Amino acid sequence: MQDNGTEVTAAGIARLAGVGRAAVSNWRRRHGDFPKPVGGTETSPSFALAEVEEWLRAQGKLAEVPLRERVWQQLAGHPEGPVTGLVHAGCLLLLIHDRPTAWLELSAGSDERLAALLPAALDQVLAPRFGTGRVRTVATPAAPRLLPSVPLLRGVADLAAGPGARQTYEFLLGRHLDANPRQYTLTPGPLAVLMAELAGPARTVLDPACGTGALLRAVAARPDQELYGQDSAPELAALTGLRLALSTRATVRIAAGDSLRADSHESLHADAVLCHPPFNERNWGHDELAYDSRWEYGFPARTESELAWVQHALARARDGGTVVVLMPPAAASRRSGRRIRADLLRRGALRAVIALPVGAAPPYSIPLHLWVLRRPEKPPTQPEVLLADAGDTAGDGRGNIDWQAVRDVVLDAWRPFERHGTAEERPGASRSVPVIELLDDDVDLAPARHLPPAAASGGAEQLARLRERLGETLRLTTDLTPPAAEQGRPARWPLTSVGELARGGALRLRTGTNNAPARVPVLTDHDVLAGAAPSGTLPEGDEEPVLVEAGDVVVPVLGGGSATRVIDDATAGAALGRNLTLLRPDPAALDPWFLAGFLRGTANNRQASSYASTATRLDVRRLQLPRLPLDEQRPYGERFRALAEFEDALRLAGRLGERLVRGMYDGLTDGTVTPD
Repeated sequence: MQDNGTEVTAAGIARLAGVGRAAVSNWRRRHGDFPKPVGGTETSPSFALAEVEEWLRAQGKLAEVPLRERVWQQLAGHPEGPVTGLVHAGCLLLLIHDRPTAWLELSAGSDERLAALLPAALDQVLAPRFGTGRVRTVATPAAPRLLPSVPLLRGVADLAAGPGARQTYEFLLGRHLDANPRQYTLTPGPLAVLMAELAGPARTVLDPACGTGALLRAVAARPDQELYGQDSAPELAALTGLRLALSTRATVRIAAGDSLRADSHESLHADAVLCHPPFNERNWGHDELAYDSRWEYGFPARTESELAWVQHALARARDGGTVVVLMPPAAASRRSGRRIRADLLRRGALRAVIALPVGAAPPYSIPLHLWVLRRPEKPPTQPEVLLADAGDTAGDGRGNIDWQAVRDVVLDAWRPFERHGTAEERPGASRSVPVIELLDDDVDLAPARHLPPAAASGGAEQLARLRERLGETLRLTTDLTPPAAEQGRPARWPLTSVGELARGGALRLRTGTNNAPARVPVLTDHDVLAGAAPSGTLPEGDEEPVLVEAGDVVVPVLGGGSATRVIDDATAGAALGRNLTLLRPDPAALDPWFLAGFLRGTANNRQASSYASTATRLDVRRLQLPRLPLDEQRPYGERFRALAEFEDALRLAGRLGERLVRGMYDGLTDGTVTPD
């Protein structure tokens, strides 16, 4: 049953039809029968989803709305907001997961009947998971609140019939998080897994600032585990509780409330505590918590909220239990926290400080730290602290982090240190430092200040090899330099557009998705612009990824620059990232290099671009190219391919030149290269 009250924005219409926002704006201007706004604002109107679907079908722009997209639009337009819709959807999916036959019996009949019968059925699966008290994280919705959600719930049940209840909830939750990036602070999946590995095997695990549950999901592996969490946002605690209940058979206990002011797990002694706390909070409870028993290592200053979270986590761990906390780098060196840091060192609680690469987690502009702590069982003898720096694993571009390299650097240092209390020194990467060396006036724990530098330049021999390689590349650029252009006349070809070619079957258009399977590299817009290998990651989900094939042409749609990339065998198989459009030409009709070359024309890009207040967006369907037979396309394609090879050689020469200059500076300053 379609919910006629569901509204959709212009961006949602663009996703439904597989076009850019500019195309929707054009339809509104050119077609008098385009649906009128039913809500929103003058600058961001919303439209009735049912009317939009009907208009798109009548125009031949939409054969059928994909079920996934319809369910998402129903969720986004829920009368009480998408979070309420997600909670109701999660409750239903848990019912389908635990008692699939019950839903079949309930769903027959009217919406009113379903809303009336559903609460009792939901309570039979929610009570065992979340308790039977009057106040619990996921309460059973009453029939009047469920009635507006019934069309959504029917769509969710249909969607779950394919991938399953867990994958359906991950898709809807992931789509909601992507649509509201400023509302949530997320812990990236690879970082959550690394933190879980540092904590080691644990039966009882606590996350006192659980957010969307990424850390608890990373440790959930056995049905005998007990997962405890708490978050100050009640709606987020409910979403996380449902997420964990659907993804694990472990016992799940998620509470709502501020862990520092109103701890719901006060009597817990967990095997492991993982935490990604809020940073730089002034209003964390400094005034009312002055005499709290958790401050065993000193009362945190008002500006040291992160040290309050560290001590809270230690207080909730059993003797010998492990604590892993994500920290801002300033917490390792601020003078206001030096006394607490000193006491953590003296008593053997702090075991390691690990610097991560820039971009590992929000805020992405700074290199965050991981603190690994252990609740002391007995006074340490000859204590040492592991200081490690994985910053060198960061790639050349934004978000280009080799998580496997990060994991190798961190765990190769931590595992021997954990076993023996000391570890072999690795210049530039890790060092086991005696505590006495750190107990000075500053108690500065920043790893970079205590690690011996790596041989940055690699010595004169390596610089000579680098210089030789640069010379070879520069000679290659000379060989590839395009020949002198001959004077010609402005072309008067008959033109066609990408949209017309797609409608005629000469090529297929696909856009990037929000999910990708684990371990599948993702081609990002930055990779296309930089000519780099696929470097991105996307959260896992049940959304079918778009995998690129050799001969595909990929076009970035944001930024206003003219760039294309023809996929080769080395890149084939990667998932298409966000803000990219893929064109898959029919080889019997279009030469891919001919297509890619003409799409890069400056004037072509200018006429196909639309402008917002902060960004430029390319409507790929409006890009034009000559209507030429295939045998006439190929000479142009060969010349465009040669230009692309020349461009790649220039990029490589630039990178090699930068490395040579940096190596010379480093070699002269560290003494590995002499002036003569």
